[in-house]
Amino acid sequence: MRDTIRFKHDSIRTEQAYPDWIRRFILFHAKRHPAEMGAPKVEAFLTHLAIGGCYAR
Repeated sequence: MRDTIRFKHDSIRTEQAYPDWIRRFILFHAKRHPAEMGAPKVEAFLTHLAIGGCYAR
């Protein structure tokens, strides 16, 4: 993942933030692997963040 971010020339802050958001997504879905989940699981996570206000750190 970090290699892809660097290849795209994204900022260092993006490189630092993505692993944390991926970890949060996995933990939200009871440690299921992201490859096992589709768009509905992403929507559920984003809805959780929007409603719960848990996006700020």
